[in-house]
Amino acid sequence: MKQAIAQLLIAQKGNYISGEEISKLLAVSRTAVWKHINSLKEEGYQIVAAPRRGYCLVERPDILSMVEIKTGLETKILGQNLLCFPLVDSTNEVVKREAAAGAPEGTVVVAEQQEQGKGRLGRQWVSLPAVGLWFSVLLRPEIIPAQAAQLTFVSAVAVCRALRAVTGLPLLIKWPNDILLGQQKVCGILTELSAEIEGIDYVVAGIGINVNQQLEEFPPELRDTTISLALAAGHSFSRAELLRKILQEYEEQYRLYLEKGFAPIRSSWRKFNATLGKEVLVSTREGSFTGVAEDINEDGCLLIKKDSGEREALIAGDVSLRGSLMTKSKSNS
Repeated sequence: MKQAIAQLLIAQKGNYISGEEISKLLAVSRTAVWKHINSLKEEGYQIVAAPRRGYCLVERPDILSMVEIKTGLETKILGQNLLCFPLVDSTNEVVKREAAAGAPEGTVVVAEQQEQGKGRLGRQWVSLPAVGLWFSVLLRPEIIPAQAAQLTFVSAVAVCRALRAVTGLPLLIKWPNDILLGQQKVCGILTELSAEIEGIDYVVAGIGINVNQQLEEFPPELRDTTISLALAAGHSFSRAELLRKILQEYEEQYRLYLEKGFAPIRSSWRKFNATLGKEVLVSTREGSFTGVAEDINEDGCLLIKKDSGEREALIAGDVSLRGSLMTKSKSNS
């Protein structure tokens, strides 16, 4: 009911709507309307009440609440089961617990802050409160485990397309799924799965986006290699609006993947990539080498021509663009 009242106020933003009209439209008492209005005010909504005129929404807060995210969300699956928290250990961990308990595909967990945010290769992801987007998506695709890595590219393409559409910034993807602006990182994606030999139980895509941080809010060791959308654009963004756009784009790309396979996702990834044709430094558990990134194959492996002349299909590892500031020691994913 609170969400329905918020939607009415948002639709009338700048104009008054009477408590009596809200009461009739939603078939609730005016007392109930008043209680929900006060609850919205407590969440940060600036609502003016005037005798004989009703209520007028003046300003919406930048919060990741059920009301803010679901109002205007046009997905059929992603985010329809939505869990919002002020603080969690890790949104990926919450989703995994929900998945084990039978949560449906499309479940989304979003938090204002993470205490144990995780990045790739076991690194910590710095997740300050109220400035970024920290969320995870639950998928239950009917694919074999060997294809699970392809979903990392689905995530990267969806996030990149959505952020470019909302911000207008020329964001690109570094293999496999970091979102960059120039040589600085905006977003990291961590994909985890639970599977058996014959099939996948579930996949969790954890996404962390630097949205409204100012430079001083980044750890000193990350300030040269990391940037927020606000710093890049010169103004802040509504995090709920960004999340809605991402979920809508994600659902479209995921549906495309399930219907058409990896080929269209691979094509989009190539279009937005920041890696192919570049000299790279690759670090793996077996050691390091340099070469030129030539392509990705149908499994999502990065095809590299080493300086020695050998070619290698890289399944996993840390890839830095040579000559850039993106070194392993300063990476935030």
